[in-house]
Parts: sequence; C-alpha cells; structure tokens
Amino acid sequence: MINKILIVVMMLALAACTGKPGADDPLLSEQRLNLEEFFDGQVVAKGQFQDVFGTVRRRFDVEINGTWDGETLRLVEDFAYADGSTEQRIWSLTKTGPDSWTGTAPGVIGVATGEERGDTFNWRYTIDLPVPDGTLRVTFDDWMWLLSEDRLLNRAYMKRGGVDIGDVIITFEKQ
Repeated sequence: MINKILIVVMMLALAACTGKPGADDPLLSEQRLNLEEFFDGQVVAKGQFQDVFGTVRRRFDVEINGTWDGETLRLVEDFAYADGSTEQRIWSLTKTGPDSWTGTAPGVIGVATGEERGDTFNWRYTIDLPVPDGTLRVTFDDWMWLLSEDRLLNRAYMKRGGVDIGDVIITFEKQ
C-alpha cells in the first residue's frame, strides 16, 4: 500500500514539473487579440477535460453570447456536457487598462485577473466548479492564443490545493 501511495505522489510531483506557458514566451504571430472584439456577439466552443494521466474525463460544447458596452464584457456561457448535463456561467469582465482585465462570475472566489499580450491572453481565477457529484474548488491558469480572426485556442491548467489535476482544452469559433 505504501508503494502505491509513493508512486502516486511521485507521478503527481512529476506532472507538476511539466512545462507551461509564461508571460515572457515569444509571441507566435503579429496578430493582436482584443477580447472585447472577439467575444462581442456569438461564439461557439468545443472542449474537454483531461486528468494529469491524460485520460479524457469530460467533453462539452459551449454557446457564448457576448456583449461589450465599452467598459464591461458580459459573457453568457451555456455548457452542454456529453453526459447530458448542462450549466450556465455568466461572466462580467471589466477592462482595467489597455491590456488588463478583471472579472467575476457566480462560483468564482474573489476576482479573476487577466492580461492580454499580442496574440495571447492569460486569465487566472479560483472557482467552486460544479461537477457531477457536487462542487470542486479549483484554480485555473487559462492561456488563450488567437489562431485567426475567428478562432481562439484555450488551454487551462487546473490545480486543486496547489496540485495539478489536469487541463481543459477548448477551441472557440466566432460566428
């Protein structure tokens, strides 16, 4: 039993050492991501959650209705999961500087913060995430890259109690 626990602890420690994006990474294109432009209107997305061992645990589709009033970006996200469950999350994002954002949504602990840099956006927050058997408090480190004027790739690294538990990969497409 001790050997199994030791193996799991070692695998989790190793998973925590995997490379992740950073604010100083080179930009991949000359494009400039403007959240308020990309998410103003209808956007659809497809995504999945993978645990640290690479097993896909959950898949989903999202329909997003975004509105930008010059100060606040409101995102109404309607999730439909492969298991038939649904969820709605409503974000209110406020532009706090030329490239900085804050945001709130039900379940988010405190305030989410984000920074645009060229074709990239980094968004960080802690949330009580609804899961099939209750809620799970997790921290997200979201990285988004503008692939084209109508396509955005998102990889969100998830931690629970400071330990990597998996990641979410989402592709967004502006309609």
